[in-house]
Amino acid sequence: MNASRRQILLTAAAAGLASAAPLRALAAAGPVEDARLAALLDAFVDEILRESPQTATGLGLDKGKYAALKRQLSDRSAEGRRREIALYSSMGQRLRAVPRASLKARDLTLYDTVLYAADVGAEGGRFAYGQDYANPYVVSQQDGSVANTPEFLNAQHLIETQADAEAYLARLEQLGPQIDAETERMKVAAGQGVIPPTFILATTLKQLTDARAPEPGATRLVGSLVERTAAKGMGGDWRGRATAIVAGRVYPAIDRQIAAISALQPRSTNDAGVWKFKDGADYYRWALKYNTTTDLSPAEIHEIGLRQGREIDAVMDGILKSQGLTQGSVGERMSALTKDPRFLFPNTEEGKRQVVAYIQAKVEESRKLMPQLTKLDLKAPVEVKPVPKEIEAGAALGYMNFAALDGSRPAIYYVNLSDTGNWPRYTLASLTMHEALPGHAWQGAYLAERNDQIHTISSLMGFGAFTEGWALYAEQIADEAGLYKDDPFGRLGYLQAIRFRCARLVVDTGLHEKRWTREKAIQELAGATGRSVGAATSEVDRYCASPGQACAYKVGHNEIVRLREKAKAALGPKFDLRDYNDAVVTTGGTPLAVLETVVDRYIAGARQA
Repeated sequence: MNASRRQILLTAAAAGLASAAPLRALAAAGPVEDARLAALLDAFVDEILRESPQTATGLGLDKGKYAALKRQLSDRSAEGRRREIALYSSMGQRLRAVPRASLKARDLTLYDTVLYAADVGAEGGRFAYGQDYANPYVVSQQDGSVANTPEFLNAQHLIETQADAEAYLARLEQLGPQIDAETERMKVAAGQGVIPPTFILATTLKQLTDARAPEPGATRLVGSLVERTAAKGMGGDWRGRATAIVAGRVYPAIDRQIAAISALQPRSTNDAGVWKFKDGADYYRWALKYNTTTDLSPAEIHEIGLRQGREIDAVMDGILKSQGLTQGSVGERMSALTKDPRFLFPNTEEGKRQVVAYIQAKVEESRKLMPQLTKLDLKAPVEVKPVPKEIEAGAALGYMNFAALDGSRPAIYYVNLSDTGNWPRYTLASLTMHEALPGHAWQGAYLAERNDQIHTISSLMGFGAFTEGWALYAEQIADEAGLYKDDPFGRLGYLQAIRFRCARLVVDTGLHEKRWTREKAIQELAGATGRSVGAATSEVDRYCASPGQACAYKVGHNEIVRLREKAKAALGPKFDLRDYNDAVVTTGGTPLAVLETVVDRYIAGARQA
């Protein structure tokens, strides 16, 4: 599913990265051979971390000269956004001062990667609204401090010492102002006609009121600090102090945001796509470029989704018929399977525990496949957790937080269990291949376990088309390795997942380019894939709040597969799947526009071997 909002820059905190390794030790890695480029990338890392303290914490770099950052939250104000865009522009200008022709191999890949990110980020600066990672709405069901900062404080702000606990309280003090800054930006955007659709406002308002409902001392903001200080034997009135901050600063800010969103409701419409903005067409084309790292047009992406969807339907039809399921469209037959009691977990707390246990077992099963797929000897520990209840209504159905770079925390694979009916048993293997091994957790494990081989800047970048494309490709290579050889329904679940990504291309472009309604998009998505209407609704609402992001998966997958076929054709008997996979993963993440140059160098090296 979604790898937790990993986009181009300044997103390591959202991706859940962490490390205790010194910045310099990481930055010196790779190695970056060109001294000018190395110095410049070091400077970029320093500037990014200082602009984004939450990223510094996510990377575990909030110590030493960055120790003060552990007491700060990132600046979500309009001024903070202006500085971010200015940084993108500055990075591009300074990189161009390094002669590209003088660079070789990995230095060249890194140069092209960072320059692409900087240029696309700067280009987005002409759209004055939106969140930090190409989402048009500052606050939505999936974006904003109320939705994201509590889980950041709970999962990523580590508490080992008294100073860490005091830093937690310092950040808690800043949460109210962070919420207020986003509320003000939301009001400014509304003045420009950028108002979320009515249904997104309704979900967001419910999340805010749910977050505001408990007594301050009963919130996770307080409980997380109390539990973790107690576990470390730290004395002090942590509950009282944290409760006073939540009551006096955080809740009033949430109240102001609730009031601001309520005031927007009469001005909102059910128009789902960004075409409704005065510059909506330009914005969507940029969002597609940002998310897919290609120049594919909406029309081209829409047609790819339709064509590949038909191809997968033909394969699924054959398997369904072999299991005696012959009546109705592929989507209708898969919809019937979605409701089949044979494959459902009880929608109870016990049933939800069963889902988590089943997924964890699938993670371990997937480890047995890895020697067929890679020569990298990675540990890649993975922990499976339910999405926190207070955010599950607007959260993705599944997402991954990468492991700590120093091994102190495993990758965390979140599954949304608001309704276990969204997860028939036959769907969970492919989800696990995507989120865990050989998907996101494996790719993230390279950054964590080989951080002496790659510059820190790579941990600050997360290109959606690469990251999600790799995870979808991971589903494919698990199938090719025989995961479903005795499990036709499991293979149907895998094919349904691929079909789902094809449908995303159609639905996202339908919403934002073809002016589809939300209802039409839900109908199309559910009809094409057989997913439940509830799951389709959650997905469509995500596409409304994150234009173009849903297109990253299949576009990235298509390119990784295309380049694999290119390498096979070029190398013949010298082609080794493991070497190809490792060549892709060890880039650390790169735009699709750059990935072909990496594969070309892999081909040249394999020919000479």
